[in-house]
Amino acid sequence: MLALIIAGEIVFGLPFHTARFFRPTLLEVFGFTNTQLGDVFALYGVTAMLSYFPGGALADRFPARSLLTASLFATGAGGLFMATIPAALPMGLLYAFWGVTTIFLFWGALIRATREWGGPSSQGVAFGVLEGGRGLVAALIATLALAIFAAIMPDNVALASDEVRRAGMRSIILVYTAAAFIAGVLTWFTVPVPDAEGYRNRRPLHGMGLVLRRPVIWAHAAVIVCAYCGYKGLDNYSLYAVQVLGMDEVRGAGLSTWGGWIRPVAAVVAGVVADRFNAARSIAVCFAVLVISWTLLGISSADVTALNLVYLNLFVTFFAVFALRGIYFALLEENRTPPYLTGAAVGLVSLIGYTPEIFFAPIAGRILDANPGIVGFRHYFLFLAGIAVLGILVVLVLLKLRRAGNLWPAEAPSKGKSTTSVT
Repeated sequence: MLALIIAGEIVFGLPFHTARFFRPTLLEVFGFTNTQLGDVFALYGVTAMLSYFPGGALADRFPARSLLTASLFATGAGGLFMATIPAALPMGLLYAFWGVTTIFLFWGALIRATREWGGPSSQGVAFGVLEGGRGLVAALIATLALAIFAAIMPDNVALASDEVRRAGMRSIILVYTAAAFIAGVLTWFTVPVPDAEGYRNRRPLHGMGLVLRRPVIWAHAAVIVCAYCGYKGLDNYSLYAVQVLGMDEVRGAGLSTWGGWIRPVAAVVAGVVADRFNAARSIAVCFAVLVISWTLLGISSADVTALNLVYLNLFVTFFAVFALRGIYFALLEENRTPPYLTGAAVGLVSLIGYTPEIFFAPIAGRILDANPGIVGFRHYFLFLAGIAVLGILVVLVLLKLRRAGNLWPAEAPSKGKSTTSVT
């Protein structure tokens, strides 16, 4: 499980951490606008979306160790190219490549192995530990990268030359690149290869057809759409700190970095609560908290007298978003998804659920560029609050499907398919 945690976060470090924690510097060094960076992320989203469903079926057919290791090495190789500071077009092609390496080879295998580790009664804890552990890894590696970045930048960050900023950004990229290669080696030598007959679903295409016909899978996917929009919303917090709260680039990156330390606590606490009560209702509570917090940020003036309220709500949203990420895959067990179809179900749920990778960044970038500064961020936070309201409504639909008995039947795999063993 430790290897899954480390691999599960490091693989996304290059495409996401570099922009989340160090966005102002990345925009300046690469010469991108918010809109251009949003379009780069959209290319990642397109290839990732095309990879989720077939990647899930692939995870039902092959052992996790091979898939995870190949993904980490390929992603790390892309980091070496990113360190050359490419222009917008090649950067977009790189992100499109990462959409394949981090999803087609990786995602379904990671979620399936985690579900097996948790068993039928501890799904909340299993996914909470995965998400919480990933959060701890993210905070540690981001803190290391921040320390190196701060050591390269001068005490007065505003006086940093273009060459110094470029060196600082390159150092951040190389830290995440090295971490990807190290995680690949760790995964290869620590993740066991399960018994082939117990692991494989020999009819993955048939499994894909089965999950397509289940309404509860589509409702599950809609929950993740709303939750993942909230997660993507955190990407602009460092920019908010610099442009609205008046922080410099290092302190702005520090706000997002320290916010990341909330992730381990939030995910594990949410997992325990979800196992004790109910994952779907716990998710609805998280969405309600986000509605309140983002609405307050959307109407806040962010002046000196309101700063404490602003900081409080920023960290409350960190907690609620990371709690959502910690438990939304626990719905697989609550919805009675057959174990041998875990990969296919995860593939379809992720295909729909992670579509914000395509549309969220371009929309957010245009909202912020249309009204630079506090006005743009007010509109941005109210946009996020509206998505959280939609999340509550989707959970109510899911609960209605359950009350109507619209769940998976307690079916066993047909001949040629077999249940999986613990990875």
